Amino acid sequence: MRPLWKLDQTLPAGSPFDPGTRHDVVIVGAGLTGLSTAVMLARAGLDVAVIESGEVAELASGGNTGKLSLLQGKQLATIRRHHSASLVQAYVDANRAGMDWLLGFADSAGVPYTRRTDHTYAQGADGMTAVNDQHAAAREAGLSTRLLHQHELSTPFPAAGAVALDDQVTIDPVAVAHALAAELLASGGTLHTGIRVTGAHALPDPRVETTAGPMFAEHIVLATGTPILDRGLYFSKVQGMRSYCVSFQVSGGVPEGTFISADSPTRSIRPVSTADGPGRTAQLVVGGNGHPVGRSDGETAAIEDLISWTRLHFPDAEETHRWSAQDYQSHNLIPFVGALPRGLGHIRLATGYAKWGLSNAPAAALRLTEEIIGTRRSERPSWMIRIGTRLTVPADLARGAVEGGKVAAAATKGWVEAESRPVPVRQPDEGEGVVANRGGRPVAISTVDGVTRAVSAVCTHLGGVLDWNDAECTWDCPLHASRFAADGTRIEGPALRDLDEIPRVAEG
Repeated sequence: MRPLWKLDQTLPAGSPFDPGTRHDVVIVGAGLTGLSTAVMLARAGLDVAVIESGEVAELASGGNTGKLSLLQGKQLATIRRHHSASLVQAYVDANRAGMDWLLGFADSAGVPYTRRTDHTYAQGADGMTAVNDQHAAAREAGLSTRLLHQHELSTPFPAAGAVALDDQVTIDPVAVAHALAAELLASGGTLHTGIRVTGAHALPDPRVETTAGPMFAEHIVLATGTPILDRGLYFSKVQGMRSYCVSFQVSGGVPEGTFISADSPTRSIRPVSTADGPGRTAQLVVGGNGHPVGRSDGETAAIEDLISWTRLHFPDAEETHRWSAQDYQSHNLIPFVGALPRGLGHIRLATGYAKWGLSNAPAAALRLTEEIIGTRRSERPSWMIRIGTRLTVPADLARGAVEGGKVAAAATKGWVEAESRPVPVRQPDEGEGVVANRGGRPVAISTVDGVTRAVSAVCTHLGGVLDWNDAECTWDCPLHASRFAADGTRIEGPALRDLDEIPRVAEG
């Protein structure tokens, strides 16, 4: 599945990798966080290298819906429910700073975008409580939101009411990432794609380890969705969420604004125009149906549900592309940004954007840059200090405990189900995968592009039994969201090693 934004894109030409080189900063990950941080640091005169296992905007950044908004669904109300108004204010200020920086960059780089009104809407009357709560939290944080009643919303889909915020933005996230990469290279920075980082160390000499050799730097930034190091146990402090998007050609009209539902199932609507980027064949993107990674009744079914919903309300809609993305959210929805524990001030991270990366990523980059260049704490914006000193409250611990229980249940379920299905098993049909038991060990068997493969079904991170993703033909871990290709190659998540290949164990 390939996102709409990745069509006809000319990939930035990276730099040859020279193992053993030294830089002021090495950044792992060429998404919006890594590249924004790299550009900011390069502008400050530092020598910066970015290392990416795939291509620019390979994962979450490339699968972004391209909605840049401070309203953010019901995010503000959810944070406010258990935290102070000052923390919500700091979160909004951080996202405003990130938004302003990104749009300033887009203006200077010639990346087009469109100003739109964003809406958090209720699909039915039961959703209006969440809409009202979001309006109250947004107004308390200084946002000029307004409530709209049903008769004020001329949408082709059911909407009982909405909270609206004007002057928000739609933009092509891949175009932004490519423009960031271009500025980094033009400024003398280096960009290494197709190089996988396998570790990072603060002692005796700060460095990252890669499949092509080490690279040294005084500062290391892990901009990898979730940290690839287990220090600080961030894999247990964030939850990996997978969600889906489908783009459509629509001959009739589409809403001029952007929408996301406050009630379930989630529906995210975003119009597309040439002002968002030339050459687009689709006029509408519909997303939603998110779920924890590896814990779904069917990924393809989730996509088909979005298509059915769209065709119900836009009868002439014709699908052009479908894709998914993986995001991480902390238990209190505030991102983790800053120094990694036991990193001795040399290693930093950013994670937990809860699907709002277009503003949270540059906000994280602003904070990381201030820390790396050594700006005095008293000279930093107040939002950086407030977010950096937030306290964990009982509700955060409760949500963490609930997720921990679900992780434990998923771990047990995976092993039990694998033991109940001994090999040999029927050869999976095209696009199918099955977990079976061979000598007490779970084995993952799949058929993709006519090739049947068997690999270990045990995640190389903490031993969770993997689940087959039938939409993307991947093996996904229900514990901490690591993902692997059908041949066992690691794609993303806290796991660092590929899955072991196993001799064929399926019957023809």
